[in-house]
Amino acid sequence: MKYKRILLKLSGESLMGDKQYGIDSKMLSKYANDISAIVKEGVQIAVVIGGGNIYRGIQSEGAGFDRVQGDHMGMLATIINGMALQSALESISIKTRLLTAIRMEQVAEPYIRRRAMRHLQKGRVVIFGGGTGNPYFTTDTAATLRAIEVEADIILKGTRVDGIYTADPEKDSSAKKYEAITFDQVLKNKLSVMDLTAFTLCQENNLPIKVFNMNLEGNLTKVCAGDNIGTLVKSSID
Repeated sequence: MKYKRILLKLSGESLMGDKQYGIDSKMLSKYANDISAIVKEGVQIAVVIGGGNIYRGIQSEGAGFDRVQGDHMGMLATIINGMALQSALESISIKTRLLTAIRMEQVAEPYIRRRAMRHLQKGRVVIFGGGTGNPYFTTDTAATLRAIEVEADIILKGTRVDGIYTADPEKDSSAKKYEAITFDQVLKNKLSVMDLTAFTLCQENNLPIKVFNMNLEGNLTKVCAGDNIGTLVKSSID
């Protein structure tokens, strides 16, 4: 395998599958099997999942309560998703640990960097819940922060499209896919990869990002093996 330690970022919406809301058990099972396959190859894996299938903090402003309260609700949604993924993985005998940025010891361990590193070294799948624990920060930022802290080789951003395009491929049929692109080019062309806080954090810490289609069978294993799928974002292209 090309990568020894990865951080996989999944959106909450990806867990919905064909549903309009909540968690689709088929998608959960599929993701668990994909993760299991790379664990068995010896890859150390951390996971951050969004909460958009349950609640987004940014929705709160239209609902009549403040953004901070809404963001805390969104953090709890990511923990619900983390618990669901933990159950799915443990049902197929993959050892996991759920670590949360908000303390809730009856449900999960509090996030402590050294503890997270130790779990990864022991081959456990580490799921980070609760975002950064602070309002106004997205789960993309949480994923970037945790990836830097646990010294991951790369962030794998699993989406429903197979990389970064010159335009939205679902709206523009002439959009072309980038095989690789630099951080500067993404910013210059105003391409949507992550929110700016998360993206800048990756750039400053020289942490590469791979955007790929997580919904295709076996893609996660191929990415970890170094196959040329998706789009790689890095500091410079050789």
